[in-house]
Amino acid sequence: MAATPVWSVDPRTGKHREQVAVEATPRELDEAVRAAHAARGSLADAGRRAAFLRAAADLLDGAASHVIEAADAETALGPGRLTGELARTTGQFRAFADAVDEGSYLDVRIDRADPTTAPPRPELRRYKVPLGVVAVYAASNFPLAFSVPGGDTASALAAGCPVVAKAHPDHPATSELCASLLRRAAVSAGLPAEVVAVVHGFDAGLELIRHPLVTAAGFTGSIRGGRALFDAAAARPVPIPFHGELGSLNPVVVTPAAAAERAEEIGGGLAGSVTLGVGQFCVKPGLVLVPEGADGDRLAGALAKALGETEPGVLLDHRMRENFVAGVRERAALPGVDAPVTPGAGGEHTVGAGYLSVPARTLLEGGPYEALLEECFGPVTVLVRYAGQDEAAAVLGRLPGNLTATLQLSAAEADGGPGPAAELISQVTTLAGRVVVNGWPTGVAVAPAQHHGGPYPAATSHSTSVGGTAIERWLRPVAYQSVPDALLPAELREANPLNLPRRVTGG
Repeated sequence: MAATPVWSVDPRTGKHREQVAVEATPRELDEAVRAAHAARGSLADAGRRAAFLRAAADLLDGAASHVIEAADAETALGPGRLTGELARTTGQFRAFADAVDEGSYLDVRIDRADPTTAPPRPELRRYKVPLGVVAVYAASNFPLAFSVPGGDTASALAAGCPVVAKAHPDHPATSELCASLLRRAAVSAGLPAEVVAVVHGFDAGLELIRHPLVTAAGFTGSIRGGRALFDAAAARPVPIPFHGELGSLNPVVVTPAAAAERAEEIGGGLAGSVTLGVGQFCVKPGLVLVPEGADGDRLAGALAKALGETEPGVLLDHRMRENFVAGVRERAALPGVDAPVTPGAGGEHTVGAGYLSVPARTLLEGGPYEALLEECFGPVTVLVRYAGQDEAAAVLGRLPGNLTATLQLSAAEADGGPGPAAELISQVTTLAGRVVVNGWPTGVAVAPAQHHGGPYPAATSHSTSVGGTAIERWLRPVAYQSVPDALLPAELREANPLNLPRRVTGG
């Protein structure tokens, strides 16, 4: 059977740029996973692991012009956006290197033996160990920070897990370039290049999640694709953790007091958030609750003005463009739904930004209006005009899990205590992994306290894919009971030869 070519495609024209690779055969996939599995022991040395992560960041930065050029040619995201994304990517590698050096991610805990308790307590020593080979499924909309060199890869390598990445078909050349830099970094740190591998092809992606030596997976993408892989991970003879980020509506609630206080400011900020990256951010606000009346009308007018001044943009590929055009057309055709600024095709290869508007009472009828509660990937949002707090609460009660929920409050509401604003905070906390007040959800800071996840279908687990605790996804705890000191892992020995932070009780 002839090998299936993998092409790099220019989304600005829809034309093939170059053949980058061929889709992996079952045998080639098996070889890549087995090689990664065989190399896992080399990642046990924390010093080398940290050196590897820093070398990867340095090589990516050193090749910045080539990496950004390749990514822009395949995604049309633009050098400005991609320069920032590359900085985020290398920052993640360095942050995880620091985490490896510091060592608290191992969560070392020691309970001294105590024969006086009932029942007597034996000596227990606990820490976390790497799972093994991790499958990483690259995202379409972040060719760097959530793809082959992204946070899933960086955190898995930091945990001591080799990575086999499934490249996204929208940026195969970028994926190959970044993988080659990661492999070079591994070798420079004295590790086998096989600790990082990349494969191409839809079938390879399915076989990867089923491979018996793969121990966990990370995914960023659609609900449909992620759910299929999630189900496959659970259906294996030995099920494995599947940490998937699938889809999110990212609701926004504008209170009547906030609309009265700063309608134009909110409308302009909303437009910027909706159109950032041509509306292709996973935390784009896709549904906005705006009060009925003159203040809400002023907000809508500011939004319409800003969207009307936004130039058409190119989506990541033509399939996404077709889905966007069809999706907004279907939603706009529903009775009672208006399109004050019509989103849709902006040209042969572009799309125009816009928004839809619907009364809350109409949306709450359900049926075909359920489509308005589903993510539409691209530069569009839905304004839901509500008549009172009860109506807004009813709409929020219909929403699935989300990555974010945003509240736009007045100054007095933001400074107040118990009351409607506090009740809103409580309600949206049940449906989102990150709650934002008087800001916008686009932009996910890489920080120790960050959480990028949420109730299903935003994510398939309660873990985060951004921030220092993302490393926890690729580790499992092990406790040692009454094991002689000489037989313990170095991380748990009494003398603490690795100088790790640890919690000790009964000392």
